[in-house]
Amino acid sequence: MRDFLPAEKAQRERVLAVIRSTFSGRGFDEIETPVMEDSDRLHAGLGGDNEKLAFGVLKRGLTVEAIREASEALDLADLGLRFDLTVPLARFYASHRAELPTVFRAIQIAPVWRAERPQKGRYRQFVQCDIDIIGEAGPMAEIELITATAATLDALGLEGCSIRVNDRRLLTSALELLGFPPKEHEPVLITIDKLDKIGQDGVITELRDRGFPAGPVDALEAFFRRPTTMEFLPFGEAAIRKFLPEGVDEAAVAELAGIGEAVNRVVGRDIVTFDPWLVRGMGYYTGAIFEVAHPSLGYSLGGGGRYDGMIGRFLGTDVPAAGFSLGFERLVELVELGSDAGQDAVALVYDADVDPVRLLALQSLLVAEGKRVRIERRPKNIKALLEALEASGFSSYAPVAADGGVGEWKALGAATA
Repeated sequence: MRDFLPAEKAQRERVLAVIRSTFSGRGFDEIETPVMEDSDRLHAGLGGDNEKLAFGVLKRGLTVEAIREASEALDLADLGLRFDLTVPLARFYASHRAELPTVFRAIQIAPVWRAERPQKGRYRQFVQCDIDIIGEAGPMAEIELITATAATLDALGLEGCSIRVNDRRLLTSALELLGFPPKEHEPVLITIDKLDKIGQDGVITELRDRGFPAGPVDALEAFFRRPTTMEFLPFGEAAIRKFLPEGVDEAAVAELAGIGEAVNRVVGRDIVTFDPWLVRGMGYYTGAIFEVAHPSLGYSLGGGGRYDGMIGRFLGTDVPAAGFSLGFERLVELVELGSDAGQDAVALVYDADVDPVRLLALQSLLVAEGKRVRIERRPKNIKALLEALEASGFSSYAPVAADGGVGEWKALGAATA
């Protein structure tokens, strides 16, 4: 968990403003949910491995006897800090469905918490920027989500990004064709999800070490080792089938191809690529899944997918849903935005005996003109002050004398040169 200095905070807010503006401009509405949810809801089997990283909040009034009698730590907690924004959204929609449109487009930009081992790009408290479409069963939801995300990346000036796509139905269909029974699909996918970290040999070794049947593991190894051509195929059904066993879910192939082809046409470039082993670790995905990749990073900038079964867990009736989440902490390190445009930031440098009423009245007049105004007492070393003001984004300054008179305005760049 981190503190942010004023310049860092200002940069974060500028990036957030671009994200909000782009998503809002495409018809999404921002909502807010509590930072805590019921512990049972957070550990309902929907969050994959992230459930293990959830921070619990102890019940009030716990006695020593109750602590001793607890069979596991979760028995002592009735609330927990949210580990993502999707589970809270599902609960929100189930609670407010009657007040929301038939197809609801939501923005959530808020902190979440996970008991991670802190490292570059992974923190225990971090901000997620989510858009979700609830109530749209067809691929139009995925097309909207991906194009809105691509537009946001463009608005932030990020070049070279691609969006890798797959479909959970294709993954489970491929595993079934290779001989893995349905009950083993999820644990096998957990290992396959490590492919980019441990490689094909590492995946096969781990599957053998975990005791999965030799036949399907051998078939997966042979599939990994199969000869492939370097022939380029534009994104589409042929390209998807090229990387999968024969006989995979044809409906999923056609739908995923349609999503990618539509996005590439809208965006005007081949931003969508097919990744046959993209898994996404969250257990709630039911259809198309996607991740943002950047050539300078070994990890994704965000991801999402379709999760049609989640809201029904809270509502009792299944509702189609899909979402895309940008990892803000990783994103903000790549983005370079200038200082706030359109607002002139100026400083009034005053002598110690200036009447504070006159000084603050002058500040109010300048603020009314649309300026950002800071008042600073004149120090002995004024050069250090001016350098600090310039570093904070202030463009000019003026001295204020004891009688309240304002001297000539000077540009800070020239003053500190």
